[in-house]
Amino acid sequence: MVYNRQKRAPIVDALIEFKSNRVVPFDVPGHKRGKGNPELAEFFGEKCVSIDVNSMKPLDNLCHPISVIAEAEELAAEAFGSSHAFFMVNGTSSAVQAMIMSVCKSGDKIILPRNVHRSVINAMILSGAVPIYINPQINQTLGISLGMSFSDVEKAILAHPDAKAVMVNNPTYYGICSNIKAITELAHRKGMLVIADEAHGTHFYFNDDMPLSAMEADADMAAVSMHKSGGSLTQSSFLLTGKRMNPNYVRQIINLTQTTSGSYLLMASLDLSRRNLALNGEKIFKTISELADYAREEINGIGDYYAYSKELINGDTIFDFDVTKLSVNTMNIGLAGIEVYDLLRDDYNIQAEFGDLGNILAYLSIGDRYRDIERLVGALSEIRRLYKKSKLGLLKHEYINPIAVMTPQKAFYSANEFVTLEKTEGRICAEFVMCYPPGIPIVSPGEQITKEIIEYIRYSKDKGCFLTGMEDKGVESLKVTL
Repeated sequence: MVYNRQKRAPIVDALIEFKSNRVVPFDVPGHKRGKGNPELAEFFGEKCVSIDVNSMKPLDNLCHPISVIAEAEELAAEAFGSSHAFFMVNGTSSAVQAMIMSVCKSGDKIILPRNVHRSVINAMILSGAVPIYINPQINQTLGISLGMSFSDVEKAILAHPDAKAVMVNNPTYYGICSNIKAITELAHRKGMLVIADEAHGTHFYFNDDMPLSAMEADADMAAVSMHKSGGSLTQSSFLLTGKRMNPNYVRQIINLTQTTSGSYLLMASLDLSRRNLALNGEKIFKTISELADYAREEINGIGDYYAYSKELINGDTIFDFDVTKLSVNTMNIGLAGIEVYDLLRDDYNIQAEFGDLGNILAYLSIGDRYRDIERLVGALSEIRRLYKKSKLGLLKHEYINPIAVMTPQKAFYSANEFVTLEKTEGRICAEFVMCYPPGIPIVSPGEQITKEIIEYIRYSKDKGCFLTGMEDKGVESLKVTL
């Protein structure tokens, strides 16, 4: 019965029926099904622009769904094993913000790893929540930050019993998972809620060999990027909630920041992608796992590169590993990950997900093929042959433990001034600096700028990382508090 229900796609069905009715549009959008902008219709196609429509009676309303969107959300909740699922069309960033604002009011504490996406810190600027950071341990060989140690979470909970929630990355960009079940059980015993950033964990819900999902671990909320590994259109995501959350209140929080003009293109893509994963996800992600294992074997056979996987698991800071993440360390060929990333893109027309100072990530999902892997392997082999050099002088890790002095909100809105980068040592940052992707801040509002951070920013800039988050796009100066 559940399987048969998952064959439905209510939003898509409603759009098909709407289109067949040949409704005359005296509403927005102003292109009027493409008639007002022929170039738009030609570029996107008539099928696309004809369903780029606004909320109306037969199509429901994203802010207050009572018919087809409500049914589609029920199907999504069923597919993900959550109590409720919300369609998010402002990206997973807005889902993360809604999570934090649902569990924390101004002045409330939240325990979280510092290697979070910038959307988390943005949410604390908006809400006034107070971060209690857990600095992740570092794998010195790979230069990557790990998951949260259970003992570190326990210490933070005992030190801050008034915290309202604990946040977990499940997984990190590199595929590393914390022990989310044990953390959730501990937090609940102490009266705290648990929220999970599952931007890179959509597939955890649709294959039994994947790491444990947040909803399986009994977490209270999870932000899920369907557009990453789930196959929907960019900017479309789900926000999942568990039995302890009031969905009506969460909806109010979502409506504070999410658009009132929900895109039916994005919602239809969520509807279709949920159906595809519910019906075929087990097989799809088994195939992707096999593809990733094959890629790792081939890349490790080249020499010097290290495509890592479950052998890293240590039962704590690396409690589990997402095998679909093709993370590759490049330091033994003497090149930073960003340098390999640039070579792949500029010389081989291969677009990796990101490159940082020691690694690249090739994001594998439902659209990849073995012949694409062969092309990647061939390019990496040639890059090693042509560009290998001594690794002396390369920075050894991509994460610096910050010194948090002020809340993100207070620092961001404080009186401030711009100071040249070299003269910022010891000052409190009032903005972000980060490499994007992955979007984990090097320094964020409220943190003290150290000599190590200044050197890291300079190094990242010299290596060609795309630095973002600050007003001065050349990163010659930073905004600091007075």
